[in-house]
Amino acid sequence: MKNPNSTIRLTMAQALVKFLSNQFIQQDDGRVEPLFAGVFAIFGHGNVAGIGEALYQVRDTLPTLRAHNEQGMAHAAIAFTKANDRRRLMACTTSVGPGATNMVTAAALAHANRLPVLLLPGDHFANRKPDPVLQQIEDFGNPNTAASDCFIPVSRYFDRINRPEQLIHSLPVAIQTLLDPINCGPVTLALPQDVQAEAYDYPQSFFAPTTHRPRRQPADAAEIFDALKLLSHAKKPLLIAGGGVLYSQCAAQLADFAARYGMPVAETQAGKGSLHWQHPCAVGGIGVTGSAAANQLAQEADLIIAVGSRLQDFTTQSRTGFAGKPLLQINVAAFDAHKHQALPLVGDARTVLKQLDDALQAGNWPESSPIDANWLSHAKQLNQQWQQKYEALTQPPLSGLPSDAQVLGAIKRQSQPSDVVVCAAGGLPGELHKLWRAEGPGSYHLEYGFSCMGYEIAGGLGVKLAAPAREVFVVVGDGSYLMLNSELASSVMLGQKIIVVLLDNRGFGCINRLQQGCGGAPFNNLWRDCEGSAPDIDFALHARALGALSEKVANVAELEQAISRARAADRSYLIEIKTDPAVSTDNGSWWDVAIPAVSSRDEVQQAFARYQSQQQQQPY
Repeated sequence: MKNPNSTIRLTMAQALVKFLSNQFIQQDDGRVEPLFAGVFAIFGHGNVAGIGEALYQVRDTLPTLRAHNEQGMAHAAIAFTKANDRRRLMACTTSVGPGATNMVTAAALAHANRLPVLLLPGDHFANRKPDPVLQQIEDFGNPNTAASDCFIPVSRYFDRINRPEQLIHSLPVAIQTLLDPINCGPVTLALPQDVQAEAYDYPQSFFAPTTHRPRRQPADAAEIFDALKLLSHAKKPLLIAGGGVLYSQCAAQLADFAARYGMPVAETQAGKGSLHWQHPCAVGGIGVTGSAAANQLAQEADLIIAVGSRLQDFTTQSRTGFAGKPLLQINVAAFDAHKHQALPLVGDARTVLKQLDDALQAGNWPESSPIDANWLSHAKQLNQQWQQKYEALTQPPLSGLPSDAQVLGAIKRQSQPSDVVVCAAGGLPGELHKLWRAEGPGSYHLEYGFSCMGYEIAGGLGVKLAAPAREVFVVVGDGSYLMLNSELASSVMLGQKIIVVLLDNRGFGCINRLQQGCGGAPFNNLWRDCEGSAPDIDFALHARALGALSEKVANVAELEQAISRARAADRSYLIEIKTDPAVSTDNGSWWDVAIPAVSSRDEVQQAFARYQSQQQQQPY
């Protein structure tokens, strides 16, 4: 029998990786897997000697993956978690200084999207003996200030481990935060480089294998009663599926619930794919980047039921999409459930939907359902009209450069149901949300909570690591590609093939359109409107320089042929195609972007007058 008081002498870094290696997660089907699939690492001053050596010793049980950019590797880790519905995680370790601060953007992205990732930046010496060390930030009035302090506002939990025994308290809290369905997000443990190497006699019990299970919180009985009362008067309810539907793994349950009670289902960016695009209740994306069908239904509905959504401005059309309508918010986080003066129903989406379904089927519904028998038929008719528009918008052009929609149509025609599309920022997420025919959960991976340019290729790598049997299509604009492309080389190095379709509209086309929509002159967005001469960038050649296969295509027909070659390739493949920067799909929605109240331009003055008129539709 083991002595409960026995200890093991380890460095702080060794204790950290030993603890992580002994954390497991039990999936809903009973499978038990390591909670951490691995650690992304870029070694340097501040982590190579401490945590680097510790990771080497456990490389067979906790793999270390080298990346090429700290922000990129953190994006990949976040995408891995998102593709695993927040059930499996990765950690990221960096050096002191710029290596650490390069991850701050990724931390903000994870925070905005409620996605857990463990960040382990190196830090300066806790003992201060050699201060100031290379890359140390010096505050003349506070010697405790460090570059890693930048992580504090964008972390759900932050700690600087100034003594090795502090891990005994901090690591369990870190794991609890990472797995908390309400408070999950980035956890940052800053690791002073001297403390990483210091030894301590840790209790053996600290490293006992621990299996975690997803927590499923039911709703309060009184809130269920209030929700049923609201439902009993709804003739035209509209369900909105948010990311919480996927994270709670209740997409099939939501689809059945909607079909049973005749409720159409719209989807947010994070929730897209909750229903197969051909499901009889599916009406497409909602909001600024949504379908005309879903947005019209939101206007006509007499009750909005949001499931697992934080209802940000793109979903609500800056609070004009369904202003003044009764709103029922099903969300595991009370913070979200109370937004927009909603009736809150706080709990896990899967559990709460079952509670509602059980109550309705037990007779808590009126004698006959109040829902208008023609409501779902009307929704199907609107959706069919939108699908007809899709067919027209995605056909190859007769001449000239293709639009984003036409490129996406080509990719979709060459796709398989098991494929995953990955994207993040610019105009493409809007076109994808409106037009992409998602094949169910896991087929649509968009980062739009932070709309972070540069996420795309790194995110594609993370998705591929999570789902190696699926073909991963990354669609990215030239602007985002230039911001962060280095993880294309990582995908080649790791043997994780992704297919990148790069749409070159020669600048920031999305913001150029927004600029002109706000009355501004084209300025500093497209290459032709910038200072200096426009470079002629060969993206396909650049991708080959990173080790990928690549080609340029001149039109949509050639693109479809190239996709077939990319599918057959043995490594990452980039296809470059030039597109029209001026064309986007209109759905008649509005987004609140503040217009200058004073300008010498007539176009800005006219835009400001329209802006004031549109603001009148906001409830407050």
